[in-house]
Amino acid sequence: SDAQLETVIYAGEAHSARLAGSWTVDETGDMVSAAPDDASDAVRFRRGFFLGDGTGAGKGRQSAGILLDNWCQGRRKALWISKSDKLLEDAQRDWSALGQERLLVTPLSRFAQGRDIPLTEGILFTTYATLRSEERGAKKSRVDQIVDWLGVDFDGVILFDESHAMANAAGGKGERGDTMASQQGRAGLRLQHKLPNARVVYVSATGATTVHNLAYAQRLGLWGREDFPFATRAEFVEAIEAGGVAAMEVLAHDLRALGLYTARSLSYDGVEYEMLEHALSPEQRGIYDAYAGAFAIIHNNLTAALEAANISGESGTLNRQAKSAARSAFESAKQRFFGHLLTSMKTPTLITSIDADLAAGHAAVIQIVSTGEALMERRLSEIPTDEWNDIRCDITPREYVLDYLAHSFPVQLYEPFTDSEGNLSSRPVTRDGQPVECREAVRRRDALIEKLASLPPVPGALDQIVQRFGTDLVAELTGRSRRIVRKGEGHSARLVVENRAGAANLTETQAFMDDEKRILIFSDAGGTGRSYHADLGAKNQRLRVHYLLEPGWKADAAIQGLGRTNRTNQAQPPLFRPVATDVKAEKRFLSTIARRLDTLGAITRGQRQTGGQGLFRPEDNLESPYARDALRQLYRRIYRGDLAGCSLGAFEDVTGLSLTDDNGLKDDLPPITTFLNRLLALTIDMQAVLFAGFEELLDQRIEGAIAAGVYDLGLETLRAESFRVTDAQVIYTHPGSGAETQLLSIAEKRRNTPTSLADALEWLDDPQARLLVNSRSGRAAVQVPATSHMLDDGTIERRLRLIRPLDASTVPAKVMEDTHWLEADRAAFTAAWTAELAEVPEFSEATLHIVAGLLLPIWKQLPQDETRVYRLQTDDGQRIIGRRVSPAWVATTLAADAPKLSAAQVHALVLEGKTVVRLSEGMELHRSRVMGANRIELSGFSEAAKDRLKADGFFSEIISWKLRLFCPTDADGVAILDRLLARCPVASLHDRGGC
Repeated sequence: SDAQLETVIYAGEAHSARLAGSWTVDETGDMVSAAPDDASDAVRFRRGFFLGDGTGAGKGRQSAGILLDNWCQGRRKALWISKSDKLLEDAQRDWSALGQERLLVTPLSRFAQGRDIPLTEGILFTTYATLRSEERGAKKSRVDQIVDWLGVDFDGVILFDESHAMANAAGGKGERGDTMASQQGRAGLRLQHKLPNARVVYVSATGATTVHNLAYAQRLGLWGREDFPFATRAEFVEAIEAGGVAAMEVLAHDLRALGLYTARSLSYDGVEYEMLEHALSPEQRGIYDAYAGAFAIIHNNLTAALEAANISGESGTLNRQAKSAARSAFESAKQRFFGHLLTSMKTPTLITSIDADLAAGHAAVIQIVSTGEALMERRLSEIPTDEWNDIRCDITPREYVLDYLAHSFPVQLYEPFTDSEGNLSSRPVTRDGQPVECREAVRRRDALIEKLASLPPVPGALDQIVQRFGTDLVAELTGRSRRIVRKGEGHSARLVVENRAGAANLTETQAFMDDEKRILIFSDAGGTGRSYHADLGAKNQRLRVHYLLEPGWKADAAIQGLGRTNRTNQAQPPLFRPVATDVKAEKRFLSTIARRLDTLGAITRGQRQTGGQGLFRPEDNLESPYARDALRQLYRRIYRGDLAGCSLGAFEDVTGLSLTDDNGLKDDLPPITTFLNRLLALTIDMQAVLFAGFEELLDQRIEGAIAAGVYDLGLETLRAESFRVTDAQVIYTHPGSGAETQLLSIAEKRRNTPTSLADALEWLDDPQARLLVNSRSGRAAVQVPATSHMLDDGTIERRLRLIRPLDASTVPAKVMEDTHWLEADRAAFTAAWTAELAEVPEFSEATLHIVAGLLLPIWKQLPQDETRVYRLQTDDGQRIIGRRVSPAWVATTLAADAPKLSAAQVHALVLEGKTVVRLSEGMELHRSRVMGANRIELSGFSEAAKDRLKADGFFSEIISWKLRLFCPTDADGVAILDRLLARCPVASLHDRGGC
């Protein structure tokens, strides 16, 4: 289509330019350093392009179009990297659809690691998992093997398909400290570094769920280059995060404006949503409650086992690392088990619904996350192969807990000891090199295993579906190499182990698309890049009923999965059916996805609401500020005994959470995620009590936010009765793309909502409140205490808050003595307040100043005290997103244009010694005298900018333990200043005497 062809044009245009600055790359390809332009080993990186169209919008065909465009220009070698080797078929299909020979797309797996690739031309297809293969003995790494084939001067296309697979390319901060960079992310960066001239294309519908995850997109030049003012990735991340979710929307807008990004999404018109809810039967409720009781016993026994094994004692924790590992293993086993249990329990309703779909002539597509393969493989390894033809053991989610008890329950004995600093600690006990087990902990573990083994097993969802409908009707697209299937009918039915071929996913997909199989079930292994929609070119054009049985934890994976059945070239859109139970704690799983969809939509589409395509509501996010506030209120109600059906003692017993210390209610209360996790292992009735109390408080907070007009707007959306643009001035034009930054003056008309007399008198509930009337003006105010303020000299300043009909202000208490405010009785106050209310106009007007349009290139030239990005909609429907600036900044910016001086003029001016030249980004040039000689010094530079400045030609000296940068005073200095002024233009000139 024309829209898809537009991508090919944009990519070609982006690839025609190089990123600013010169760099050196070390031999490993990991380290990149700034270098002078004339350095012998300096390289310049070619600009990249990001294809961020939504799932199903035809990114594969557009990718093939970019490759063909370069192929026709003589660049006959290319690299196509994707998430799975199963996507080779799709790549070949997209390439051949453009009239090319499909076998030109050749998998790298045909060539052993360490061997030369003999192809003279073609498209090499590989996966991220293969790409990360390191050097092994004499065998080169896969990255080096590819670089050798392409050549260091390679200027063809490298296509990073499903590029979000490199999301953790630079590591980062996790909830438990630093996280290591992923191997495949580092391999992707290494390839980009070693082939600076390559035409890089990133392709992903879910490019990043957080701005941290954009580390792999180095060729966009967002940091470390001269195109954007962020010297390092950390600086870029900090700036965008400080701007809020709206700043992430700016990121997407600006990249599109610069021609580096496209983010079109397929219309969801015609797609229907229908929730399928499964009400647990009385028998299922009994099973759930039995498992909840078992987990409560495990939790109590875990605590006792930790004490018996000397991991913790009366004085507290003796071995923090061992205790943390034991707790972590328990919590993860619990979450995994209850997630599987809920999925398994709602499968009967799903099966009934699928029966109805088949009867109606539809096709069912079921999306899951876990297949239980690892668990099945472990159990099968314990069963003799001659019994595989008649499996008689249960392989169900219960095995996760039994597996945890058998392998992760803390039974190793520890002995207390006093360390060199006198602290009581503990260490593992060994005998002849073997760990010694604690008898009490082993006894408790064995009793728990016996109790759990007696509880009824609930078969896994995947096995239930495959065994109920049979392999003749179900196409399974998962990563399983083996599965257990039912053979025979009635009394002769038996469960047997069936091996699956490596190409099973391809043949299963084809069988579904050819209408030989009417049901398709896929996991993450089949959830990216594949097409299961009612394709006009396929025999099976039935209505797809897409069941989201198990959403998992990853927002991007959930949305990728939903995009499998809604794609271009379809006969009809699908029907989406999320499957849920009436168990309150199941919202724990939907909550994480709902929370991550806002940033996913903001980064990938420039609009947060697009992340979930309307499938999840903002109130599904139980990790929002509203939910956190509601939880604190719930804790307070439990502490006071105000929650019917759950006392403080009962709550602490069943959840294992402590709300109190010696001083009463704790300041540091358990966070929302911990609360939701513990809720999973409670009985259904106790869940209902706690969740009802929590939801009531949450609804109250949300209703209050709706009444205040701020709900679901974020902090960034400005609201008023009217917004009109009264003036627009262009303050920056991007030299490459012509994209503009505008300074907008906006007339804001806001409805006045004065404080009523009744609300004002309510402040008298505070015993320190006073009613005041001004003896000079006759105005009224309510005086209440405000937080105190510590002055620079360390004294505490008491402050008061004056509440007026339209505003409130805070003043030092001692200032009040010198004012005309006098305490008044209720009658005088009422008369003055009422008279003021009568004079309040219906509307008040003000002028806003917003810098809109292209923001990132001039981000640092805008005021740094307020970095949040705001959005508003004018009366004529224009949507504006930008940074709000003060009238003082506007006056300074528009007062006079910055001096237009050449580098030679600046060089001479500074050497003369009478003038200080102020540059943008807070730097300045001035003359200094060092060791009896005049020098041109640059001050105000950041640590991150130092390397680039030295590469430009500035030299450094450490004088009095301070690093200082100087520009040569000879003719070379003019060229160096020229490079600096291109990045940081002159802002103003100041007389030396005034500095």
